[in-house]
This record gives sequence, C-alpha cells and structure tokens, in this order.
Amino acid sequence: MENNRNYFIAIALSVLIVLGWQFFYMNPRLEAQRQAEQAAKAHQQAQQAQTTQPAAAGTGTAPVSGSLPAGGQNAASVLTRDQSVGKTSSARVTIDTPALSGSINLEGARLDDLQLKAYHETVSKSSPIITLFSPADTKDGYFTELGYVGSDATGAVPGPSTVWKLASGDKLTDKTPVTLSYTNDKGITFSRTISVDDRYMFTITDKIANGGQAPVSLSSYGRVTRYNKPETPSAYVLHEGFIGVIGDDGLIETKYASTEKEATTPAKSTGGWLGMTDKYWAATIVPPQSTAYDARFSHFADGTPRYQADYKQDAITVAPSQSIELKNLVFAGAKEVPVIDRYETSYSIPRFDRLIDWGWFYFITKPMFKLMDFFFRFFGNFGVAILCTTIVVKALFFPLASRQYASMANMKRVQPKMEELKAKFGDDRMALQQATMQLYKEEKINPIAGCWPVLLQIPIFFSLYKVIYITIEMRHAAFFGWIQDLSAPDPTSIVNLFGLLPFAAPTILHLGVWPLIMGVTMFFQMRMNPTPPDPTQAMIFNWMPLVFMFMLASFPAGLVIYWAWNNTLSVIQQSIIMKRHGVKVELFDNLKGLFKRKPAPSK
Repeated sequence: MENNRNYFIAIALSVLIVLGWQFFYMNPRLEAQRQAEQAAKAHQQAQQAQTTQPAAAGTGTAPVSGSLPAGGQNAASVLTRDQSVGKTSSARVTIDTPALSGSINLEGARLDDLQLKAYHETVSKSSPIITLFSPADTKDGYFTELGYVGSDATGAVPGPSTVWKLASGDKLTDKTPVTLSYTNDKGITFSRTISVDDRYMFTITDKIANGGQAPVSLSSYGRVTRYNKPETPSAYVLHEGFIGVIGDDGLIETKYASTEKEATTPAKSTGGWLGMTDKYWAATIVPPQSTAYDARFSHFADGTPRYQADYKQDAITVAPSQSIELKNLVFAGAKEVPVIDRYETSYSIPRFDRLIDWGWFYFITKPMFKLMDFFFRFFGNFGVAILCTTIVVKALFFPLASRQYASMANMKRVQPKMEELKAKFGDDRMALQQATMQLYKEEKINPIAGCWPVLLQIPIFFSLYKVIYITIEMRHAAFFGWIQDLSAPDPTSIVNLFGLLPFAAPTILHLGVWPLIMGVTMFFQMRMNPTPPDPTQAMIFNWMPLVFMFMLASFPAGLVIYWAWNNTLSVIQQSIIMKRHGVKVELFDNLKGLFKRKPAPSK
C-alpha cells in the first residue's frame, strides 16, 4: 500500500506542476492577450477612420538593409531603415503547389505572401486556410528575403528595394521553377532561379556573373522578419521564437522577449540554419554551407517594430568575365514530422528535426510519436493510436509493474506481522524500524521495488503530453463522437448537461465527459487498496480524483483519454498480478466500505 501511495503522490506532484503553470500563468496570459487584442483592434479601427487612404494602397513599412563597410560587419548592421513595400505596389509571380498558394514580390524577390492549403484556422473545413507570410504593408507582416551587401566598386546590388525582372516562367509550381534577373550599372548580372517541391522547401539559386573589368567583392545575406509574435501565448513545454543550429553553439532557442532586451549573436559559423518557429509553423533559411557567416536574432524598435533572424556571409570575390553560384534553402510551412525528417536527410541539414520541439526527453518523445504514427497509419485514427500506444507502453513496463504489484502484494501478506511488531515495540521507532527491515529480509521483500515504475512513467507521461501538444499531426485530429480535435480540451461540459442547455459553461467550471471518465477510472484505481489510516492522507486520496477531473478538463483531450485508458489497464493489470500472488483484490470491499456507517467513537 505504501508503494501505491508513493505512486499516486509522485504522479500527483508531476501533474500539479503542469496544472499550476496552466492555471496560474497561462490562463491569466490568455485573458490579458485577449484584452490586448481587443484594444489593438479598436485602436486600429479608430486610425482607419481618420485616414483618407486605405491600407490596401500598399503604404506599409518594411525594414531595408543598408550598406556595410568594406571590411564587413556582423549581420546586426544589415537592416537599419524603412522602405514602403506593399503587396499591390509591384508585380508578383504566382505560387501554386499542392501545399502552398501565394506570390513572390518582384520588389526584393521577397517571399511575403504564402498560405498553407491543407490547414484551416479551425476544425471546420469551411474556415479560412492558414496564412503564413504576409506583406510588409500589413499589420501581420511576415516574410523572407535574400540579398547582397556590396560597395562602391560593386555598384547597386540586390536588396529590399531592388525590382527584379521575370526572365522565365510565369508561375512557380512544384513542376515549373521561375527565373528572375537583375543587372546593375557596373555590368554585374544576378540571375535567381526559384524552385519549390510539393511541400514547403524553396531552393533559391543565384548566379552572379561579373561583366565588368575588375574583380568585385560582395556578401550575401538572408533574413526572416515578422512584425508580431504568435497570437496565443506559448507554454513552458513548447519553444516559440528564434531557432537555429549554428556552428559550435549547436541548437539555439531564443524567446522573442529576450531579443527585446538584447540581440543574440552566436559565434561565426559554417553550415547550419536559422529562422523562427511557432507551435505548428516555421520559416527558416539554410545558407550556403561552405562559406562562413555571422548570424543574429534581434528586435528592432525603429520604424515598424519587428523581430528578425538574419545572417551575413563573409565576402566572396567574382573575377572579371567569371561567375559564381550560391544556393539557399528556405523552409516555409507546417512542421510535419516525416517532411522535416526527410529534409534533414535529403538536404543534409544538420539537426533539422529539432525544428520540432521534442524537448529534453527527445529520445522518448520522438519514438513515442513514431509509434503513434505507425498505429495511425494502420487504423486511420489518432485516438485509437493513443489507445494502442498505451497498451504497448504497458506491455514494455509489465516486468517492472509486475515487480511493483508483487511487492505490494507481499506487503499486504505480511501486514499482520507488521501489526504485531507495532504492538510489540510501541513508540520505540528505532527498534521497530530494525525489526521491520529484518522482516523484509526474511520475507524477501524489497520495499523500494515499486519506485522504479513510478520514476520511469513520469517522463513517459510528460513525453506523451508533449507529443499531443506540439505535433501538427494531432492538430484537428478527430477521435470518435464529439472529440474532433485531440489537441484541444473536451468541448462538452456537465454544467450545461453536455450541450442540452442553451448556454456556455464558465471556464472554471468546465468539465467534459472524458475528464469525468478519467476521474472515475482514477477513483477505481485508488480503491484497489484500502484507505490510508492517516486521516489527512485519506482525505487527500478521497478528493484527488475530483480535483484532477476539474484540473485536467483544460488539458488536450488526447492526454485525458490516455490517462483514463491507462488507469483502466492498471486496474486490470494489478488485479491479475495480485490474484497470481494469492492476495485478495479489495476493490469491491473498499467501495462497499465507503458507504458503511462509521462506528461512533467511544466516549
């Protein structure tokens, strides 16, 4: 019983950490975010009412790179002033692939208009599709741009305000690339070929031909820029912000708020990648892997406030009548696990799979997703995949669980002898402890045997929570009946009789069907053993299922389904093991004991 008690205490503590964060930090942030958005919307409407020119005229602001000294500076100097760039202010090239739609702005050859065809804003297929990139003249400006920094000798080089010409192709598809060109006053011709696969990877190949009489030196740069942070506040289990794998610094994850205080400037690197990541979407640049570059994650407050991940490569020299070729990769899309893994392998991008935040328990979290994904491909339902994964996990831990429950059974078997020792030694705790350890030794009982399953199941629980919370495969994934999104809480509520009454339940009182099922299964599992004799512990154990029901009501439905199913399997497993050891299963006796009238205390 003591082992089982430790089990529940350990699980309770681990869950309470998550719940405490959710209720005391995340919920107030969500409410503050909602109020801020309403205030910003009202302010924007007021501004629009006072202006005579609509935003559609394309008069927004966007940061533009300035020139650098010949010696080259860190990428911190790349973007220093504002320039009007709008979706309607210049010609565009249409993007149309199985996964993407949008356009390329020929001013700056900028990717600033991109939608994800397969993903909608809500569960409803009639809701708008997700917009990833937006032009710089919109309030949600978010774009990727590649350019160059030159000198007087190079003349004007492609940058944010450069207007490229369409040399070939009229539409960018996964089958047909487009080529852009620009020739400056020094006779240097830049030819840019843009291609995209059937998912989210753009390949941008620049050919620089020096038609002048003298060698020229220039540096390439790339940047991912956005004006706003994600609308929903991030949770502690998920990184949203700047991300990259940069040289010896390895994986770097920097929160947006951190760059508002000070820019993050990793050491000079060769190879790697950098960009920005949201919960389900990301935009990253993979620079040419053979030339060293300086990188930076920063926030600018001048002009239009903006967040930016950028790099600037060391200068390269192009001899007269010669040409060189540079290739950048730009990922812009959904963080689908198999797609990300395929890119890491096929393009040899170092640790690109860490674009998905698998967390500290990477070695557990990712294999667990792979297992669930296997069952999903077999059954076609991620809810069923969660149930099957739970069975596999229980089977893997069966030897340890068997030892745990066997230890509990043996502890019950020697309980009469323990009572005799307590009566014999009374208040002599030292003697009682020595006699108890001797009894354990004679009966071959290991009192800590039940700790290992508890310790091992805690990272399993957190890993599963992370998989359900972070992977896009779980987003809008249906189970059965009313569960149409396993990554969202159970939408039903007992307060309005699960939708029969015509009003919405208050958030604090929200309690769906699956949290109720989870609470009942947890109650049964705890009743597999007698109520602790200590009144305080007994009260905690009696109320714990009810408390957990309300607290888990705001958790993803997939996690609640897992917990309810895991509790059910644990009850079955413990019953079988205890019967094998000749120990009576006390579930029904304990349930009956709840309703028996307690004898009045003697006076």
